[in-house]
Formats: sequence, structure tokens, C-alpha cells
Amino acid sequence: MPAPPRAPAPRKKFAYDDYPETPRLEPPAPTSDYAQKKIPANYIWSERKHELITKYRGDRIADVGTCGAAAGWTDMRIDWAVDANSAPANFPYFARGRDSTRVYLTELFNTEITMYDGAMGTMIQNQGKWLDEDAYRGNRFIGWNCNVKGNNDMLSLTQPATIKKIYTEYLEHGSRLIGTNTFSSTTIAQADYNMEAFAYELNYAGARLAREACDEITAKDPTKPRFVVGALGPTNRTGSISPSVEDSSMRNVTFDELVDAYFEQVVALVDGGSDILMVETIFDTLNAKAALFAIGEYLEAAEVDIPVFVSGTLVDLSGRTLSGQTTEAFYASIRHAKPMCVGLNCALGAQQMIPFVKRLSACAECFVHVYSNAGLPNAMGGYDDTPTMMADYNEAFFENCWLNMVGG
Repeated sequence: MPAPPRAPAPRKKFAYDDYPETPRLEPPAPTSDYAQKKIPANYIWSERKHELITKYRGDRIADVGTCGAAAGWTDMRIDWAVDANSAPANFPYFARGRDSTRVYLTELFNTEITMYDGAMGTMIQNQGKWLDEDAYRGNRFIGWNCNVKGNNDMLSLTQPATIKKIYTEYLEHGSRLIGTNTFSSTTIAQADYNMEAFAYELNYAGARLAREACDEITAKDPTKPRFVVGALGPTNRTGSISPSVEDSSMRNVTFDELVDAYFEQVVALVDGGSDILMVETIFDTLNAKAALFAIGEYLEAAEVDIPVFVSGTLVDLSGRTLSGQTTEAFYASIRHAKPMCVGLNCALGAQQMIPFVKRLSACAECFVHVYSNAGLPNAMGGYDDTPTMMADYNEAFFENCWLNMVGG
């Protein structure tokens, strides 16, 4: 005869069981002293002389006549601190170099659902037919050895007024944070256009144009300071998925190559004036881990605290990334980096994202964001959701208190 089931043993009680539950108002910070103590970055990046940083920066910041010609820059500055007396000392005001970005964003995200920007690619497409191959090349790349139309990131160098105008339009319509036009500005992604050597410049210019737009709008209303989010895209290669159906072990990029490309991107984004770094549109978590590792290496070398956001992409209604992870598994894989904000973007519309945002909000220990597509693509590859429809679909996120930041 089987033995009768035992009664469960009483659970051992620990001292912390008697601690009263208190709501947590900020995410766990990374383990560095700068993050734990919320030490403000001084934004004087020229002081960062670590060999890893100077290796990627090189002598590029001295070439203003080439890189800065189209934008009318007279210098390639990398120091962005402002006078400590340029704004009052307390929230909602902010002064770079005096105040902690981490502290400010914590207060902001606990006060309101903050507006992020929308898509850069569709805004570029909306510029009209004048943005042809010649416009992409500009004066600097007039004799380039391959077609470059579609390389939207290079417009930061050849058509900077257009990119800055897009930034400004988002800011004027309520965005408090804007992502840089650097989605494909890694040596890996730029290899499609033979422009690997311009990766630093693309990131610097994309961030600096955003920095200038943010500062101009902030000057009009200092009670709503704007922040630059340096965007690190997924690249066009995957570290964990084979590009060959015949050989599942094949890889066209290594983890170290990804780290190397992302580190250069991080150096340039920060030099250009970014306040925050976001690893976005993650379809392969191994690529994201490489980006987060590169960010961690930079922050350690620079001895600074810069908030990190992470944004994943679910490829279909199964709720999984391209590398097969569920929402919860994706978060568990990047949780070690202690992102300040985690969320979902692209692929699905707001209506389709509702169950996945709910699950992410339930498991995330940090702030949560969403910036979705305008619905699912139609038969022509376009999107049918109107701004009103998107606003209506996003209400579910707001009513259930799932979000701290929203874009589209």
C-alpha cells in the first residue's frame, strides 16, 4: 500500500517576512558606484581618455570641415555640460552636468506617462520624391561606389536639416525623449553600403542633431527638458540563428564582432550628446546581450552612469522573438543588465500588443514602455491605423497602468 501523503511542512519564517510591503518607485540600479549613488554625469566627454574610448574616437572629432560641412558646424565638440545656474535646482528643471538623468527620469516616469517619438523611417519616406539617390549622396558622397538610397542613417551627414526637422516636429508635438537616427549605424549594418568607416560619424551626427533640437525646444519651455536617446539597432546579422537552412551551425557574425561594432557606436552616441542609451528592436537576444555588454564596458571605462533602455520585438502573434523567446524569457535574458526601462516596439500594432505588454508589465522590475506600429501591415506593405485609432488602442495600456513611456 502506498504511504499516505504527508502534510506539507510549515514554512520557515525569516526576519524579512515581517518587513512591511512598500511600493518601489524606482528600478534596481546597475552595480557601479556611479549608478548606485546616482552621481550625475558631467558631460565633459573629452576627459575620458581610456584606451578603449580613444581607440574608437581616434582623430575623427577634429575633421569638422568634412563631417560638419553640411550641418554648418564649426567644431566637433563632445562636451555638452551646461551652466549649473542655467535652470532652477529642482524638478521639473534639469541641467546637464549638475543633475542626475537617472533621478530625473525616475521622477518623470512616476509623474506622467512620458511621450517618446515615432518612426524615423516613415517620416523620411514622407519627405517626398526629392529625396532620391542624389539627395542621399549629397555633395560629400557624390561619387560613391554603390547605390545608397535607403541608407537613412547617412542623411544625418548629407541632409542634416531634414533629420533635425523630423526631430523638432516630434518634440514640438509632445515628445520628451527622442531616439537618434542611428538604427543601422554600426560597421556591420553599414557594410551593405561599403560605409563601415563612417560608423562613428553617423552616430555622432545623428546624436548631435537630436541634441541641438532638444536644446532648442527646451529653451522655449525649461519646465519640460528634452532628452536624447541614443538608439542601437539590432544589425542585419544574428548571433544565434544560422543564415543557412543547410547548416544550422553556421553563423555570419561572432559575439566579439558584435561587441566591437556596438562599442564604437556607444562612444559616438555619447560624444554626440546622448543622455540615454537604448538597445532597440531586439529580435535576437544574443545581439542584445552583445550591445549590453558593450555598453557596460563603456560605462566602466568612462566611469559614468548613463541610463539604459531595452526594447524587444515580437515577430508575430505567437508573442515570441525571432530567436524563439517569450516575453518573460526575453526579459529574464536581459534582466542582469538592470535596464531602467524595458518594453516592446515594432512588428505589431498597439491592439495586438495588449496581452504581451500585460505580461511584461507583470514581470518587469523596471519601468515599461511601448512604441507600436500603426497596426499590422496590409497587402501593400502599408499601415492602416489612423492616429485616432492608435490613441484608442493605447488607452488599454494607460487604464491598466502598464506603461511609463509610450511612442508609436
